[in-house]
Amino acid sequence: MSESCDPFMLQLEKESTEVLPCSVSSEAPLRVCHVLPGPPDPQRMVFATEQISSLSALGVMNHSVFLWSRTSPVVVLYETRRLRKEIREFRPNLVHAHYGTVTAMLAALSVSIPIVITYRGSDLNPCPSISSIRSRLGRFLSQIAAYRAARIVCVSAELRGRLWRGGSEVRIIPTGVDLSRFRPISRDVARRQLGWPPGRPVVLFNVGDDPLVKRKDLALAAVAEARKMSLDFDFVELNGRVAHADISTYLNAADCLLVTSDWEGSPNIVKEAVACDLPVVTVDAGDVRERLAKVTPSIIVERRPSSIAKGLAEILRDPRRSNGHETVADISSENVARQLVAVYREVLTA
Repeated sequence: MSESCDPFMLQLEKESTEVLPCSVSSEAPLRVCHVLPGPPDPQRMVFATEQISSLSALGVMNHSVFLWSRTSPVVVLYETRRLRKEIREFRPNLVHAHYGTVTAMLAALSVSIPIVITYRGSDLNPCPSISSIRSRLGRFLSQIAAYRAARIVCVSAELRGRLWRGGSEVRIIPTGVDLSRFRPISRDVARRQLGWPPGRPVVLFNVGDDPLVKRKDLALAAVAEARKMSLDFDFVELNGRVAHADISTYLNAADCLLVTSDWEGSPNIVKEAVACDLPVVTVDAGDVRERLAKVTPSIIVERRPSSIAKGLAEILRDPRRSNGHETVADISSENVARQLVAVYREVLTA
């Protein structure tokens, strides 16, 4: 595959804008330009923006560029020129694209300095909420852009398995969790903050802003099956309008998190639930098997309404918190930021 892509990659290099990076030493602060799909909405790409904040806490000098539109050819051309201009002015040591598809490809076309690309999920996985042609094109651009990257970060081993490009340049680094925010607190206290009744069981479902991707249809079918088993509980949806700062309160107030997605990268809601000691009932998607390996109680079930309902029954009939918080130290925001800094240093000293 790499030999057949060589002419294309040479063309990318030919079209790139030359940028003279700042000198780098083991003592000098790193300068990193982060490229993210936009617009710069605080509710979008929150995990990438919080990761950038964690890097800042370690002394990295960061500059973020949000690409407002990646579909119209005219706008893409404008955004490419704007990205090149901002990179020239900031003079980073390297560029970090926080998503594949057009975002990573524009970063690849814009500079000749080293690029790091993080793949997070739907950039390599099928995406049922958009047309199949657009999904395939996006995944193709993700794969091609990977050949331009000095290092590649995949948030799970499953996602790494979808990459055409392998080798030692690929790292598996899940997005980190802010353990100062996502930590256990009293369920009664959390419920009072949300105005929930103290005794009624609650199953939490993260629908986000894409019910098709999160398989809300499967979740509702499983809830219907569970209620046929005489389970009495509330089904509460977390949508994209819930501020990320408030999600820990919901996790601490609930009795169970339900996940039914067909595809995931490394679902952050699962890691955050684990950090809050909330039991999880989930299908096998992304890296949930790894994240729940030492967590009890939590259950991985088959992707069928009846199996999911049985999992919900097992958790709700024996309501207790999990041991999750004690298992997540390795994916704290600080630890993940340190791993990324090590990747950056490795790129610049190679």
